[in-house]
Amino acid sequence: MPRKEFEYDHIPPRPALEPPLPTSDVARNHVPNPYKNSKIIHERIMAVRAKSTLGKDIAIDYDQPHQLYPEAYPYFVRSRDSVREYITSLFTTEIAIYDGAMGTMIQNYSKKNRLEEEDFRGETFKEWTCNVKGNNDMLSISQPHIIRGIYTEYLEVGGSSLIGTNTFSSTRIAMADYEMEDYVYELNYAGARLAREACDEVTAKDPSRPRFVVGALGPTNRTASISPSVEDPSARNVTFDELVETYFEQTVALVDGGADILMVETIFDTLNSKAALYAIGEYLECSGLDIPIFVSGTLVDQSGRTLSGQTGEAFYASIRHSKPMCVGLNCALGASHMAPFVERLSKCVECFMHVYSNAGLPNAMGGYDETPNDMALSNEVFFKNGWLNMVGGCCGSTPLHIAAIREVAKKYKPRKLPDIGRPKMWLSGLEDLVVDDVHNHLGLPFLNVGERCNISGSIKFKKLMMAGDYGSAMDIAKAQVEDGAHVIDINVDDGLLDGLAAMQKFVKIAVTEPEVAKVPFMLDASKFEIVMAGLKWCQGKPIVNSISLKVGEELFKEHATLLKKHGAAVVVMAFDEEGQAATENEKVRICKRSYDILVNEVRFPPEDIVFDPNVLTIGTGMEEHADYAVDFINATKRIKELCPYVKISGGISNLSFGFRGVTKIRESIHAVFLQHCILESGMDVGIVNANEMLALSEVDPEVLVACENLVFNRTPDATDVMLELTKKEKDMMEARKKGGVVEVKESSWRDLGASKRLEHALINGISQYVDQDVEEARHLVGKPLEVIEGPLMDGMNIVGDLFGSGKMFLPQVIKSARVMKKAVAYLLPFMDEEKKSNLIAQGIDPNSVDDSDDSNYAGKVLMATVKGDVHDIGKNIVSVVLGCNNYKVYDIGVMVPCEKILEKALEYNVDIIGLSGLITPSLDEMVVVAKQMSKAGFKIPLLIGGATTSKMHTAVKIAPNYFTDIHPVVHVLDASRAVTVVQSLLSEANKAEFIQDLSEEYEEMREDYYAGLEDRYFLTHEQAKQRSFKIDFDAVPPAPSPNRIGITVVDYVKIEDVIKFIDWNPFFQAWELRGRYPNRGYPKIFNDEAVGNEAKKLFDDAQELVQTIIKEKSMWLAGVVGLFPANRSCDGEDVHVYTDEEARVAGSPLATFCMLRQQAEKESDDPYFSQADFIAPSGYKDHMGMFAVSCFGCEGLVTKFESENDDYNKIMSQALADRFVEAFAEYLHRQIRTDLWGYAKGEQLDEADLLKIKYDGVRPAPGYPSQPDHTEKVTMWETIKCKELAGIILSDSLSMMPAASVSALVFAHPQSQYFAVGQIGKDQVTSYAARKKYDLDKMERWLSPILSYERD
Repeated sequence: MPRKEFEYDHIPPRPALEPPLPTSDVARNHVPNPYKNSKIIHERIMAVRAKSTLGKDIAIDYDQPHQLYPEAYPYFVRSRDSVREYITSLFTTEIAIYDGAMGTMIQNYSKKNRLEEEDFRGETFKEWTCNVKGNNDMLSISQPHIIRGIYTEYLEVGGSSLIGTNTFSSTRIAMADYEMEDYVYELNYAGARLAREACDEVTAKDPSRPRFVVGALGPTNRTASISPSVEDPSARNVTFDELVETYFEQTVALVDGGADILMVETIFDTLNSKAALYAIGEYLECSGLDIPIFVSGTLVDQSGRTLSGQTGEAFYASIRHSKPMCVGLNCALGASHMAPFVERLSKCVECFMHVYSNAGLPNAMGGYDETPNDMALSNEVFFKNGWLNMVGGCCGSTPLHIAAIREVAKKYKPRKLPDIGRPKMWLSGLEDLVVDDVHNHLGLPFLNVGERCNISGSIKFKKLMMAGDYGSAMDIAKAQVEDGAHVIDINVDDGLLDGLAAMQKFVKIAVTEPEVAKVPFMLDASKFEIVMAGLKWCQGKPIVNSISLKVGEELFKEHATLLKKHGAAVVVMAFDEEGQAATENEKVRICKRSYDILVNEVRFPPEDIVFDPNVLTIGTGMEEHADYAVDFINATKRIKELCPYVKISGGISNLSFGFRGVTKIRESIHAVFLQHCILESGMDVGIVNANEMLALSEVDPEVLVACENLVFNRTPDATDVMLELTKKEKDMMEARKKGGVVEVKESSWRDLGASKRLEHALINGISQYVDQDVEEARHLVGKPLEVIEGPLMDGMNIVGDLFGSGKMFLPQVIKSARVMKKAVAYLLPFMDEEKKSNLIAQGIDPNSVDDSDDSNYAGKVLMATVKGDVHDIGKNIVSVVLGCNNYKVYDIGVMVPCEKILEKALEYNVDIIGLSGLITPSLDEMVVVAKQMSKAGFKIPLLIGGATTSKMHTAVKIAPNYFTDIHPVVHVLDASRAVTVVQSLLSEANKAEFIQDLSEEYEEMREDYYAGLEDRYFLTHEQAKQRSFKIDFDAVPPAPSPNRIGITVVDYVKIEDVIKFIDWNPFFQAWELRGRYPNRGYPKIFNDEAVGNEAKKLFDDAQELVQTIIKEKSMWLAGVVGLFPANRSCDGEDVHVYTDEEARVAGSPLATFCMLRQQAEKESDDPYFSQADFIAPSGYKDHMGMFAVSCFGCEGLVTKFESENDDYNKIMSQALADRFVEAFAEYLHRQIRTDLWGYAKGEQLDEADLLKIKYDGVRPAPGYPSQPDHTEKVTMWETIKCKELAGIILSDSLSMMPAASVSALVFAHPQSQYFAVGQIGKDQVTSYAARKKYDLDKMERWLSPILSYERD
């Protein structure tokens, strides 16, 4: 249905000449900033300066001589010209260039120059009491030349016109993690002052391109909209007022340091940004300055929402009251992923637009792969579509990236400011809502404000609030939204209730409930301080209900001004000092007076004003009440005509209050009233129960006539007729009750089985029925724990999938976690009872067990954000989710040094350590922790998580330092996966399979990673030799002399002797049968749904053929072993072997085995391995072994089966021959360790442990990663006479024949280990060829797979 239109609705749009202006006179008149900060002496500003660590004599004035540069654009002189005017000219002339990532540049500098703890401290903080490495902002004080250099590079190389200050974390809140709260003023001052100096220096070289300092205010490391506690969704670790205080302090220092513009950036929680903008507004009011404000939000993933759940449009609607000059997006995503969200934002933003994206998405190592050209091209979509006025770069970008973007941007025109049209009320919750465009569920142009969260509007709600049952109260709010409420009215006024506390708690919980928080709130209270308290917890743009002139003009203006600063829309009641407006004329008079004060004096946006001219009760039988409805309808039209752009609202239930208890009659009256008031007079808003609203066509004809007569006071008996109809309807209601009419029940998720209901409740965050559903599910399983491991974990896994794909966002995940917590809490008493019963069964008195022990928990996990990183939101979420699943979590905070992590892990005797980090340097620190855990002998799993981490980085960089089959390193994708991972690691039934599956996956990832590296840096061969693996052979001597030195032929081992050493997993892989976790390995593969039956059949067939082979002796084993005195060569690169000790003394080697050394640069301090490192140098009595073994007879069997056309058994024979010879090699290696060499005589390992390499020493094979040169087989064959003594020969391509053959070198030292040489440089190949006496060309042909260069 069409909306009632007024004359001002037809005013045509006009071109915008500049962004919407703040309401201050200095902004409206473009008064230049005098840059005489010393003249700003407001007491609040002076109080901030008084806390400075710099002292009093610092320069804070930046005015310039007015004749310094020519007048008019493109020149600019501070104190002469308006920054606002200049930016408008710049942004409408070209796409302006912002700078790139400060953090990336500091990291790059750190890598090249090894910035360590002492460098971050400098002289100023030399004796600081806590670790500060990673505090980039402090470098403005401790290493100013670094920061100044980066600023200059962006200006000169990147061509930036605006640069952001190095103050992202320079707030009192964030600096508390470094104990640097007292240095906040100096940090901001220094960060801005260095930028000012760099800008002025570069501007002086080319005054036609002025450069501007953008003071950066980051988001802090706290979030005002998200609870850090799973137990209490109303808990917060920071308040709005605390944020305002810290941002005000930062603003003062940034301006004192020379900032031209203020940028609130990287906003993941809009409430934090609202606090920053409020603080900036307070500063501008105190100082009397006009400083342009930029605001930059961060959409965290492809859901297009902030971390706190808002869409981009809702984010803008929430902050537009601050009149930012430029709004945009930065961080989190690359340009290509940002495009759809930038497009949407560009369609609605009224001011200038910017983007500074990441250089693509983070790669597996936490870095960014987009080249300058790549990033420029991915940003081009913004320019082509005319979406931007300013562009820069965030994480991963450098001056070269910015320069490339600038070159592309030059070709395009900037975004045109949208035309100025009719102003509209624009509200927001998690989603935005333009009130003037709304139609309700009945098709009326009307905003439904849900009334059921109002104590005076719902008895049920009142009872819940009085009982403190906020969870059930949220269900009422959610139901209202589902029933069609566009806005939720929240009113907790009651004489027996602490309204201030109740309002705050309700709002804080409501904003974490996505189904409720997606709509805007109406904060409703009779006391202004109560609505203000609620307002400070709303990240969106709400409506405040209400203010009025009854408190007098001055207080009225004070209230309105405060609400304007917070960006709230306001309901203004038709009250004044004389009382309530009841008649049409009084309603119009008071509303017009209020409007004039608000718009002309307070400069309140008229579109954000909602007048409530008082819906009063009709049908009371009192003549003076009879015209209340028609007076309201008439007054509505007149007010809308006299007060352009305002809204008209009312509490609709008041109208029919005299007929309470008879819903049909009441809603019929409302339907008539609203139809006329909305469509004929332009009423916009009403507080209603949307579920009970009737369309006019739904009203019974008889009742319709009576309602129209009552509403319009058409007949003297209208009230009597309506009373008669009401009595009639009431009698029918009683009759229906007595008649027992059967209610038809619609199908619902409540009709599902208990397990599926629990899944549904978890996914949707519904806690209402959890206890009864868990109880029912408990009776369907053997143990309470099975409810957790079954339906509850199934639900959490689905939550994880939805979150990972962007279909759920953070507040929803938290909500699901709370449902999990409630379910687990219900099960805990039953689990405790089960535990007691088990103790009794074991003959133990349960009462004798210490109640404080940790056995009540499913496991204990220590969580820490690593040193140098202050971000803890993700870690907190993981802690919450694990806590919900009955795991004891020890969260030891942020910035935690490695030694403290290990110390606390031992103190708490935890089962798992979890590390978190958001910034790239955290990745290196995680590697350090993994190494130290290994050195300290830890045997517990290590979890890795956080925004900058990845599975690839974990596999390549962290896992090799700690991962074993006992204590793996596991990357956890997000909070919802944590429980599954921890459960698998602490489950005896699943742990081995889980780790094996992970180990194989990580190994494949490492291979893929190293194979795909193109720009890898390589040490010279000499440098690699200097950083070789160094064994202290005095502290850990070589193994004793072998029992049998020389060559031993092994022709006595039978097939049946090695059967128990067979690893059957490769057998199934050869047949391309792979089970899925947890059924991947042998024998669990037989349980796999997909391949289990086929695998068992194949295995049974193999056993049958094995027995036939043993019986018929159709295959047999033979091999040769050599154990020789050995020493590393003088240059440390090769190993000489000798026939005996005399030959060693004489220096006459039998043979020289040439080794290859790693050369690819490592980001860690790890050594560069060669197999030669495992052998002691001359002067020590060391030894080296080697062997070659084969399975003979396979060819004969293959020929036999081919003649019988039996391909199945032919392939089976070949697969078994491979298994036999591998088992033979395992068998023989044990014989070497325990007998032939005898250095491990007491070894007691079963076959499973052997396959897991739980013994000292290694047996790497020539041609494999540790020695990828097949030509070394020739040396081995000549040394131990493999062909002559065992019949094993080498082909021209150096393949071993028979095909089922294995060869290896044997190293005995306990510190020897497997490694991959990887790619090598030409200098090593040249040296290697010379040592082997090969032509370089020939050597390169054999080594071609590992060359890091192109052959000539």
